[in-house]
Amino acid sequence: MKHRVQVPMRWSDMDAYQHINNVAVLGYFETARVDLFFDHPTHDEKTGLRRGIVVAEHTVRYRRSIVYDAVPLDVDIWVSNVRAAAFTCHYELFDHGRLAVTGSTLLVPVDFALDRPRRLTPEEKAFLARHHDDETPPA
Repeated sequence: MKHRVQVPMRWSDMDAYQHINNVAVLGYFETARVDLFFDHPTHDEKTGLRRGIVVAEHTVRYRRSIVYDAVPLDVDIWVSNVRAAAFTCHYELFDHGRLAVTGSTLLVPVDFALDRPRRLTPEEKAFLARHHDDETPPA
């Protein structure tokens, strides 16, 4: 199931070409992840997702330029490919209803005390299953 997050743009997200800089898009994806994993009202703190998840890889495809506007962007986020010690988040970013960016992030849960990856707990897998969708953004 996809989760939609409204993400505001900041004036400082613009670059010299007067459109939103590509680096800002990764911040918008991060905002969507934080909303889903930490701020979402159905989040169960027993999932342990707050214990540590690190980014292993980003993939981003820019489809159209985004120009600063006070109207927030819509970011759809969902999960796929849940494995023992990793999972993927996918994103579709919409600017005024038009698809502007797609992307994905490979995430790995980490035990920071041991400084190494750890396995997802059954509770974490159950939480991720509620936001699972096999659909990947169009190429």
